[in-house]
Amino acid sequence: MPPVSELSVTPEGPVPLPAALVEEFVAVRRDIHRHPEMAFDEHRTAQLVAERLRAWGYRVATGVGGTGVVGQLVRGQGGARIGLRADMDALPIVENTGLAWSSCHHGVMHACGHDGHTAMLLAAARHLAEQGRFEGTLNLIFQPAEEGAGGALKMMEDGLFERFPCDAIFAMHNMPGHPQGQLVFRSGPTMASSDYVTVTLHGRGGHGGMPHRADDPLVAAASLVMALQTLVSRNTDPLQPVVVTVGAFQAGQANNVIPDTARLEIGVRALDPAVRRATEERLKALVHAHAASFNVRAEVDWRRGYAVLVNDAEQTRRALDVALRHFGPDRVNPHGPMLTGSEDFAFMLERVPGCYLFIGNGADGEPGACMVHNPAYDFNDANIAVGAAYWVALVHELLGA
Repeated sequence: MPPVSELSVTPEGPVPLPAALVEEFVAVRRDIHRHPEMAFDEHRTAQLVAERLRAWGYRVATGVGGTGVVGQLVRGQGGARIGLRADMDALPIVENTGLAWSSCHHGVMHACGHDGHTAMLLAAARHLAEQGRFEGTLNLIFQPAEEGAGGALKMMEDGLFERFPCDAIFAMHNMPGHPQGQLVFRSGPTMASSDYVTVTLHGRGGHGGMPHRADDPLVAAASLVMALQTLVSRNTDPLQPVVVTVGAFQAGQANNVIPDTARLEIGVRALDPAVRRATEERLKALVHAHAASFNVRAEVDWRRGYAVLVNDAEQTRRALDVALRHFGPDRVNPHGPMLTGSEDFAFMLERVPGCYLFIGNGADGEPGACMVHNPAYDFNDANIAVGAAYWVALVHELLGA
């Protein structure tokens, strides 16, 4: 792959992003990385984004959905309207990279590459403002709180698409495990829904030496952990991915006391909305029936999280065609895998057709291969040039350059 300061020559020629511009936004990326901010606390990052967009001539709205920023650029008489989205928030992780630009906020880290996503879109924004050849409306959406807090929903509740209508919308996420700079596409269901379940079993406590005088919720919960796996192995089509994870089991404090309650914290993921609904129904039925068989009572708190992310077939085809023309087939994967991670861009795709694509952060054994949400992760700066070039090419083609 090319060094940070270069772009690949493509069948239609390189997108002319100057090396100095690329280096500028590598520095921006590292500055954002050094100053990470958690969900809805992205004030410094949002200010940085807004100030630069205004300086380049964008109409800028701040405070959208909390700390979200939208920059709009209108050119010519064209009526087409597209949106490009980047996320800005960090994670509650103690960084362990040892890099010069490591987080200066202990316990907060850009461990998912949102600093890189923001920098790529800013680099494209500047180039499009200064040299963009298109007609239509470009909406650049810098979203807060992707990491579980639902910033996409907050922006939409704040009138995002009423204030900035889009005919199509796109987003890009880095992906360790794929070669650096490779663009990865998938049509249809691409990322899983994520739901969160708390199961509380209420029994009757007692003396550990006289279990027959109690109704033990701990034993019932231990049996339930195993029974829940039948939701995947015996209740779901083997060709339909479902993940059921018991991540926490809390019960009791002493070895001679049978507790009154036991609690399980469960994560459920699916890649089909119908399978998601069926899994919810079956889990609730199984929990209540299982509890009754142990003479305890079950309480189920099901909290719906992010939706299944479904890429629109037509918009994915258009986005893929742009990648193939400008980067060539050797740098494009048109049939990427489904992923059981979750992403709140799914909610935007429920409102506006679009595509969520990936950019390789480094294959196994290469720099950038460390998986996201890891204390040793860092965004691969060589992707600033590639990602920004792709956004520029997409805008030029979809808005009739």
